[in-house]
Amino acid sequence: MDDKGEVLKKNQFTHIAIANPKAAPYGLADYQTLDQLGLTDAVKPKVVEGQNISQTQQFVATGNAELGFVALSQIYKNGKITSGSAWLVPTDLHDPIKQDVVILNKGKDNPVAKQFEDYLKGPKAAEIIKSFGYQL
Repeated sequence: MDDKGEVLKKNQFTHIAIANPKAAPYGLADYQTLDQLGLTDAVKPKVVEGQNISQTQQFVATGNAELGFVALSQIYKNGKITSGSAWLVPTDLHDPIKQDVVILNKGKDNPVAKQFEDYLKGPKAAEIIKSFGYQL
């Protein structure tokens, strides 16, 4: 566990995977983090950009990028990192990443959609969400 992001500061890697900031809130947070650390210019030539957070994680998992900013839920379960090593980015280095649920107009009268929304706002879902490292 790299609790201070030292691997970024050392800059001894060839590629780092980051999600496209125009399409993925995680990508925007990644660039904000690099800006806060004063590392954007040094790291930018090494960026391999995924179109979404899943593709970004694939770049890391396949070894096409030695490092990557991925969603904690992709590598975290029940309070533990499930693969590789990690730096849990301090939340004060980027804007909050909102996780929302919406019901589209097409489903607004569907009772199952409302039940699902209620479930997601309930204690069972909260427990699952927290087990993947998200804050509520």
